[in-house]
Amino acid sequence: MPGPGKPAAVWVTAGLAVAVATLGLSAVYGRFVPRLKMRTGGREGRVIRVQVLNGSSEGGVGSRVAAFLREGGFHVVEVGNADLSDYPATLVVARAADPGAARAVARYLGGLPVIRQAWSSDLAEVTVVLGKDSGRLKIEP
Repeated sequence: MPGPGKPAAVWVTAGLAVAVATLGLSAVYGRFVPRLKMRTGGREGRVIRVQVLNGSSEGGVGSRVAAFLREGGFHVVEVGNADLSDYPATLVVARAADPGAARAVARYLGGLPVIRQAWSSDLAEVTVVLGKDSGRLKIEP
């Protein structure tokens, strides 16, 4: 026998179900989507522009690293060859006066060394130069 309180109970139950579903989706989103703070070096709302240069003799490694950086939320503006093809080690170059962006890229790539070489560039804030050790990078999901 339906009473006057039954429709209100249905609305309360529906509201709770929506709240539980929202919390569940939020948990999934937080777990699987890279956090904006990590990919922007702590500067909310700003994407880091990255140039990737292959300084190793291995073909295609620049494209693989660029794809990995894009998956992490970085904006890869250029992929090309470095001036030399025998860099002994992979490094991250900070092109801006503030090395925070370069540090965020270096952390994402597994803790690479950061070199400060600030110069005004409209192209990128960070350059990644891949060396002969690029095979040790953890760029596979």
